[in-house]
Amino acid sequence: MRVDQKPDPTEFKRQALALLSQLYPLPVEPIFERLTTALQAVRGFLPDSYASHSQTKGVPEHEAILITYGDSISREGEPGLLTLKNFLEQKLGNAIPVVHLLPCFPYSSDDGFSVIDYQQINPSLGTWADVAELNQSYDLMLDAVINHISRHSAWFQGFLRGQAPEKDYFIEANPGLDYSMVFRPRALPLLTQVETANGSPYVWTTFSSDQIDLNYQNPELMIRMMEIMLGYARSGASLIRLDAIAYCWKKLGTSCLSLPETHALVKLIRLCLDYYVPGTRIITETNVPHAENISYFGEGNEANLVYQFALPPLVFFSFRSGSAEKLTRWLTQLEEPPADCRYFNFLSSHDGIGVTPVAKILDPDEKKLLESWTLESGGKISYKDLGNGTHVPYELNVNYLDAMAALEESDQVRIERFISAETLLISLKGVPGIYIHSLLGSRNNYAEMHAAGIPRRINRGSIELNQLQKELEPGGYRQPVFDELRRRLQLRMAHAALGVDATQEVLSLDPRLVSFIRQSVDQKAPEKMLVLVNVSNDFVEVGMPFAGWDLLAGERVESATAVPPRSSRWIVLDE
Repeated sequence: MRVDQKPDPTEFKRQALALLSQLYPLPVEPIFERLTTALQAVRGFLPDSYASHSQTKGVPEHEAILITYGDSISREGEPGLLTLKNFLEQKLGNAIPVVHLLPCFPYSSDDGFSVIDYQQINPSLGTWADVAELNQSYDLMLDAVINHISRHSAWFQGFLRGQAPEKDYFIEANPGLDYSMVFRPRALPLLTQVETANGSPYVWTTFSSDQIDLNYQNPELMIRMMEIMLGYARSGASLIRLDAIAYCWKKLGTSCLSLPETHALVKLIRLCLDYYVPGTRIITETNVPHAENISYFGEGNEANLVYQFALPPLVFFSFRSGSAEKLTRWLTQLEEPPADCRYFNFLSSHDGIGVTPVAKILDPDEKKLLESWTLESGGKISYKDLGNGTHVPYELNVNYLDAMAALEESDQVRIERFISAETLLISLKGVPGIYIHSLLGSRNNYAEMHAAGIPRRINRGSIELNQLQKELEPGGYRQPVFDELRRRLQLRMAHAALGVDATQEVLSLDPRLVSFIRQSVDQKAPEKMLVLVNVSNDFVEVGMPFAGWDLLAGERVESATAVPPRSSRWIVLDE
């Protein structure tokens, strides 16, 4: 089914009942009735709510997504969303047509991922009207942080008081039982004791004691969350990101990660969005090994987009080792997603560079190199708990531009590698995601990291608008990165061979080159492009016959032309 098609009511009911029966004891018809009654009543959070995305921007052939906090760019006395909108319109235009707003709701910790109120915009960012204004210029992705909620939320305060319905929204746990099989993404306690009107129970806290996990075994909680996500869609979000979705279903005696019930829940979310707001797409954030990660495509009936979590560490490894062999092998073996589904390719985000996704791709010594290079670049290593007191690396906390070189290497080398890495990103088949601090040429943010004592802050932070504008002027340290990435993004928008669905044939021309051919699928706009990315410090000659126009260098090239160190080429091949 295409993303803009709505299932017929009979088929919707059949599929929904089947999924509900995988989650809850029979009979599930009463749950279905309560669910559909609730969703039919959802109007969204804006006065003029959206009925469908099928008649809006849809899926642009050259879709790209900017990942940003609502206040990544700030101006005193102005709502963050307005500042962001004005900056993007003036400086970026339509080179990136979609904006992913990281959690923009009131929160108590984790830079937005401990949500206090799912239905209000953080006042420092503006209001839902400001979201609507941004949506006039850009498609939007909003976060659904649905695995957990802030302990300061009204929901959890209701739980503490023992009031209905919130008293059943959370998972009470017995610390005397065996939790050793539970997958642990952090080196923090899995269970947290709290004081309630009825005693001192332990509750499940996968990520921190401020982020209380929600109980999806309670169908009323599931229905309430479904209302909220539908509200996001009807309020302008054409994409909804399911944060930490792999952890949503708990069953003692298992890893509590990516359980069959979790997949059934994702399918139910997809089904309801397809039915009530056709054209809305979901993207699953599942930072797990590659095979498990892509299982969230299902049979084309789960996520519309899946993060390529293996890509950031593999590209990092390639440029620092000078060898593209591991990355090329992985790209060659990459499975095609189901029809109407796509990979979401990214290198950098508000989080660190996860190492779990390459557990079976890089060997232990190669993963140790990633850790060493991170430290050489001024970064930090974050750890997870295996459940037996053993801590192992979980993610690398470093700005991606800085990760491209050791501290003592030159900025020229660092920037050349980084721009070629980002060029590779936007060249690959699928939808590219560009983090705002990558676009802006930011560096390691030591001030934020040390002030908060949080390693992830090294790649986060807000930039004051006037200062940013100065640093983007000729001679400013951000200018070379921003101007060149903007130029390449604009070039990408103009060429059918770089469309999200253009075919991709991976080549093995030289161990120092990432090389592939992209070819447009639109017969009315035929185009074939050879993409070459040199990850090494050597000049590399291409061992295949070709002739064409290099868009990046603005010159005609032949196969005898060498690819300079740390550079990339987009060669539109002669017919």
